[in-house]
Amino acid sequence: MTTIDDKTWNDLREHARAAMGKAYAPYSQFPVGAAALVDDGRIVTGANVENASYGVGLCAECTLVSALIMTGGGSLVAFTCVDGDGETLMPCGRCRQLLYEHSADGMLLETLSGIKTIDEVLPDAFGPRTLRRYQESH
Repeated sequence: MTTIDDKTWNDLREHARAAMGKAYAPYSQFPVGAAALVDDGRIVTGANVENASYGVGLCAECTLVSALIMTGGGSLVAFTCVDGDGETLMPCGRCRQLLYEHSADGMLLETLSGIKTIDEVLPDAFGPRTLRRYQESH
């Protein structure tokens, strides 16, 4: 499992808080920011972007993954998300799946109950590793 030091977690939280300040949340008034460390050392961020048609709003994790892809791709190794008060916020199930899709093996997440791996917060997940295993066996 990857080890992330306290300084890196603090840096990620600061980046997430800065991203949260750019959220577009006129409907919920609940800004969210996210930050993640990429396997090449970059930090990518995202913020929620709401829409009058609520169902098409984007979570902070969605914009973070978009930033990941638009800036060269890679795999996420550590992730944190904060609410409007700058406090740790747990990604919803949909966003956990989105993060899993772009995670390195053993990606770490800062959660309300401490640091956990992506596999702990999304056990038995279906994703690209499942498809690769299948393809390799056929």
